Amino acid sequence: MRAARLIKMVLLLQSRPSMTAAELARELEVSERTVTRDAQALSEAGVPVYADRGRAGGYRLVGRYRTRLTGLARSEAEALFLSGVPGALREMGLEDAASAARLKVSAALLPSLRDAPDSAAQRFHLDAPAWFREPETPALLPVIAEAVWDDRRIGAVYRRGDTAVERELEPYGLVLKAGVWYLCARVADGGSFRTYRIDRFGAVDARDERFSRDPGFDLPGHWAGQAERFARSILHAEAVVRLSPDGVRRLPYAVDPLSAREALTSAGEPDAEGWVTVTVPVESEEVAHTQLTALGPEAEVLAPQSLRERFAADAAGLAARYGRKDVS
Repeated sequence: MRAARLIKMVLLLQSRPSMTAAELARELEVSERTVTRDAQALSEAGVPVYADRGRAGGYRLVGRYRTRLTGLARSEAEALFLSGVPGALREMGLEDAASAARLKVSAALLPSLRDAPDSAAQRFHLDAPAWFREPETPALLPVIAEAVWDDRRIGAVYRRGDTAVERELEPYGLVLKAGVWYLCARVADGGSFRTYRIDRFGAVDARDERFSRDPGFDLPGHWAGQAERFARSILHAEAVVRLSPDGVRRLPYAVDPLSAREALTSAGEPDAEGWVTVTVPVESEEVAHTQLTALGPEAEVLAPQSLRERFAADAAGLAARYGRKDVS
């Protein structure tokens, strides 16, 4: 444990000009006294850790000291090579840079870990696109990705239905969701953060002007909030449904996950037959009919009446069709 902590301390100091004892203690999850002892141990081992005294003091590495990545365990080395997503990097125009980086890291590893890249690649593979759809790389993705990396403003033409609007944007981050690329950006000059589908950009012009990123922006948090708001925004109706135990189990596979979660959270007590009644948020009656059909006889729609009548007609039609004896 201590060896791993010492290596992490060196890497932290290697990545910053200096750090206070309090900062190191917080990062390493130890006391400041332990930080002092660890710094002394590193110094005695030949690592040039220097302590600046005073209120503004801290610890730093002397003489641009750098360590090779000889402290990586096998699991850490393999995880490092899992962090890249080859298809996504290729689509953003970063395949060559990523390949060069992997080669450099491989060269720095201990001989016993040199097979980590192949070991990881043969055990895990990420296939991001959804089923039954050929992934298409948006032509403007590399230009947008470069602007994201360089913090450069972009001028863009964005299609909304049959209309096109011009936007001056500060591109903050890219998200790949089920094979579709999205840009999370702020409208220039203090506007709001919005999300755009990359394949709906008609034109993009990267500006020479750089923007200052909001240090409080959190890309995963922003995306999670946007995704939930979108999911909620399309749920305009409700269906009251009675579910068998098997229907309860299958509901998350038939409807939107958010709908299933809210429905099952508010479910009442099982009745004498073990069935429960839930209220399912749905996009529309038409969509609900399609989704709930997948539950078959494990669900009974109670309301709205028009939706119940649809299922009654389906049931009558199926009974008539399967009740025929003249099947050839």
